[in-house]
Amino acid sequence: MKVTSAAVVLALATGASAYQQPTRSTLRSLGQKTVSTSGPSRNVGSSMKMEDFGFFKGTVYSFDDAWLGEECISEVGLEKRLNKDGLRYKMNRTEKEADEVGRMYDLPGITVNLPIIGETYLGPPKVASIWEALGFTATSNNEARQLEKLKAIDKARTAKKGVLNGPGAEIRSKWLDKYGYPRLVGSGGIFYADQLSTDKEPMGGFNMGKSGSIWPVPESVKAGQYGGSKGWGMKNAGPTVDG
Repeated sequence: MKVTSAAVVLALATGASAYQQPTRSTLRSLGQKTVSTSGPSRNVGSSMKMEDFGFFKGTVYSFDDAWLGEECISEVGLEKRLNKDGLRYKMNRTEKEADEVGRMYDLPGITVNLPIIGETYLGPPKVASIWEALGFTATSNNEARQLEKLKAIDKARTAKKGVLNGPGAEIRSKWLDKYGYPRLVGSGGIFYADQLSTDKEPMGGFNMGKSGSIWPVPESVKAGQYGGSKGWGMKNAGPTVDG
């Protein structure tokens, strides 16, 4: 009777004929419900992220040709490219600057040959002090970067063409009337050069002859804020970005 009752219930649930002989499989699935879901299909291949670690260097599977020697794909490559111009990557000294200061406190180090990684140096970095190693006194604002800031300030001031060779010098007066300062590019404009305590000469920020500070600042910064060559004193020292 138990099997017969189960068969009747199964027949009513499935819509099958009442005379269909039940099997072990149909009895096992009695009372179970299958819910089908439909949604947008996801193409996993199109979202894959690939990175070259050099394992296939020199083979047809490497990325050597894909990037055509662009340094920007590699942090090491980008650092070496910036070092060619004397610029630091992040706040690390250039190779030349690092060699000049030597190992921190002349502490010893060792070179070991590790599996997979290969030859590896273990020891103090080439920095001037432990504070630089920890990042407190590290800076990217070396002399080469300061020179680039001065070049950019001069270029913005003397450029006659705007962005993408658009209007520049001819719209200077309109920008001064509307905004009170010249267009950034092409109209005797302004370039923001961050003013830092490591600057050998004041950079002046936006170089608009404005001043102000909240906290005590180093002399090099103070000279760029008040009566110095890049503060209010700029307006009495000669032509500014506003003429």
